[in-house]
Amino acid sequence: MRHRTVFLLLALSLAWAGSAAGKTVIKLGVVTIPGSAQNICAEKFKEIVEARGDFEVKIFHSASLGTESELLQQIRMNSIQMGVITDGPFDTMVPEARVISYPFLFDSFESVDRVLDGPAGQELLLRLERAGFKGLAFSENGFRNLTNSKRPIHSAQDLAGLKIRVMESILHKELWRLLGANPTPMGWPIYTELQQGTIDAQENPLSVIYNYRLFEVQKYLSLSSHVYSSHIDVANLQWFQGLPEPDREVVLRSMREAAQFQRAWSRRNEADFLRKLKDEGMVVDEHPDLESFRSRVQNLKDLEIYSGKETQDLLQKFFGAIRK
Repeated sequence: MRHRTVFLLLALSLAWAGSAAGKTVIKLGVVTIPGSAQNICAEKFKEIVEARGDFEVKIFHSASLGTESELLQQIRMNSIQMGVITDGPFDTMVPEARVISYPFLFDSFESVDRVLDGPAGQELLLRLERAGFKGLAFSENGFRNLTNSKRPIHSAQDLAGLKIRVMESILHKELWRLLGANPTPMGWPIYTELQQGTIDAQENPLSVIYNYRLFEVQKYLSLSSHVYSSHIDVANLQWFQGLPEPDREVVLRSMREAAQFQRAWSRRNEADFLRKLKDEGMVVDEHPDLESFRSRVQNLKDLEIYSGKETQDLLQKFFGAIRK
């Protein structure tokens, strides 16, 4: 009887192992901590795709695999298969990606959805294939706002000499140089650098400012909404194309649904994040002089970073989609 029991247990364990071995394992990287916008999307994707097919999603969060630029390299090498990545770091690999972050391009979430879910946004996802990525969907950080530890920032004139952390992005560095600040590209997270005074300022959506407790090391918040910050949810192109067609459809549809879920979550909670930041003692300028910001960056489209024909063509398509 004992031998029969051992045999049954062994048989069951082998059956379980075979079932586990049959799953497609997806390693997915994000740099943010649980509860942050990127993680909301990643965790929803895991929930949806595992319920629909033989997938097992392993989420690597909190920058455990490095910065977003490093995550993109790992996705290209298929060390990990997928990522929920802020759009900024893409621009060193696919210059057209910087059209999303063109300053003051979007004036509402409605315009964001119209452009990114429409032909112009889908064309950008397709262009990522040139760099080895399968563009799946756009989730979001939201509109970025400025914080600093030095002084209230009401107009662009107040930015002079401010040491500001920017994403590892050619566009973001050039944007803040034009605005008169002293930009320093730096991976995430940056709490220690802010705390030690290595940098004075940073810019991020309200959820990031709150979830990373930046109110502890940044006194002033200006609701500048200078750039809409998207996530581009991507997979390694070769890996994705190697999946059976039904699995490709499941992965694509699951990420699109996860992105829609996360965008709704982000917008639903934005006012609450602002209230919490005020409760934590941040001094908030809710109506900064945005015209002074716009005037300094109005010729950005004429600079070298937008001079490439493909980048300029896509930027014009984005402008056109905004006006519809």
